[in-house]
Amino acid sequence: MHDSHDPNAWNGPTRNTRDSRGAQIPEGVPSDGDAGTPGTPGAPEELSFGTAVRMRRRMPLWMRTMFVILALGLIAGLAAGFSWMWDDHWRPINVTVNNQVVRTRVDTTLDILLKKNDDFGAKRGRLLAIDGSVLDEHGGKAVVPAIGGQAIPESDWSKMVVPDHADVTVDSGADVTEAHTVIKRAEPYGADVDLRGGAIQMRLRHGKDGVAETWVGKKSGKKVDKGVTKKPEDMIVRSYSPRPEGKKVIALTFDDGPSKYSAPMLDILKSKGVKATFFDLGQQSKEFASAEKRMVAEGHEVASHSYDHPNMPKLNRDALRDNITKGFEATKEASGVDTKVLRSPYGAFGVQQWKDAGDLIDMNVLWDIDTLDWKRPGADAIHDNIMQHAHNGAIVLMHDGGGDRTQDIEALPRIIDDLRAQGYEFVTVKQLIEMSPKLELKN
Repeated sequence: MHDSHDPNAWNGPTRNTRDSRGAQIPEGVPSDGDAGTPGTPGAPEELSFGTAVRMRRRMPLWMRTMFVILALGLIAGLAAGFSWMWDDHWRPINVTVNNQVVRTRVDTTLDILLKKNDDFGAKRGRLLAIDGSVLDEHGGKAVVPAIGGQAIPESDWSKMVVPDHADVTVDSGADVTEAHTVIKRAEPYGADVDLRGGAIQMRLRHGKDGVAETWVGKKSGKKVDKGVTKKPEDMIVRSYSPRPEGKKVIALTFDDGPSKYSAPMLDILKSKGVKATFFDLGQQSKEFASAEKRMVAEGHEVASHSYDHPNMPKLNRDALRDNITKGFEATKEASGVDTKVLRSPYGAFGVQQWKDAGDLIDMNVLWDIDTLDWKRPGADAIHDNIMQHAHNGAIVLMHDGGGDRTQDIEALPRIIDDLRAQGYEFVTVKQLIEMSPKLELKN
């Protein structure tokens, strides 16, 4: 009688075998050379420890091939990357800086090259005060690097890769002067006045002030007088007598009006078809405005004889300018004529008067023939004086105011008739100038 037993137990005789290494293997234990079904006695490569199972299988050929290909690709990629890094980043190159060979990496930008070499001894410019003193040793412009002779602006330094064998120069930066404000002042113009040689003193060029400057440094506050920065242009005045070519003309002129004698003279001129020029006093223009309006309406020229007939050289600058200005204003108010033509009382208007008031007038009109009618020499004397001195382009001085002018009224018709008989044409001063050769400034 037997006890219950394990049906899988081996009850037969045992035998010993050896494995591939010659070790003794107990009966019932499969050797490494046996084959069998996994899970049964003799099955290869399966060890069971409860639920844990370890499988050992040989890797398929295709998978091993794939691993080899991947490994080779990785090696090739690393090699290519290394080659690229070497060629484009790590490779050393030589450049020449200020005639000295410098070794650096191939990817070195200009800013790095300068920084690592302390700008190769070049210095930033200084900031200077307006007077030239130094405010900041390093406040000027940056150093100036150039590659192949081409200066590189500072904004491009970090983008400019220095090429192999480049020829680089580095120069110190320029000094910079501080910003400044400018205080300007007028530099008065002078007067180039030559009053010799004619009855008409004409301004050929207006004077123009120059400019002088003082600079004030915005940072230092220092002041520097820069002197004249724009030269003044002198006023130019020349004297001449207009002479129309191929003509025989004469200009009758009347001073000191308008007055009660102006109307009879205007009647004579109108009846004879003659145009004349009236140099009127400003205060008289106000009193006899209708006479002055008539002068203009009938085609005569109206100009100024000052406001109240002063001796102008005896006036100071302000009084002179005031009298001339008031005379022009009174004429304009009475007649509507805006003129800059003057006949100074007594003809007295010298170099100093031109300097003081030349910007107010265009010309000062004198005369060629003085009838001396103000002396009341008689109508015949007035007539004869003109006839004896008449010539082409002559300017005749008479009066329609300033005293008793009955002798002028008596002489005027004969003067006109006899001059006309000699072939003279009567013109205004403006017409005389316009038909004559233009006065040119000679160097």
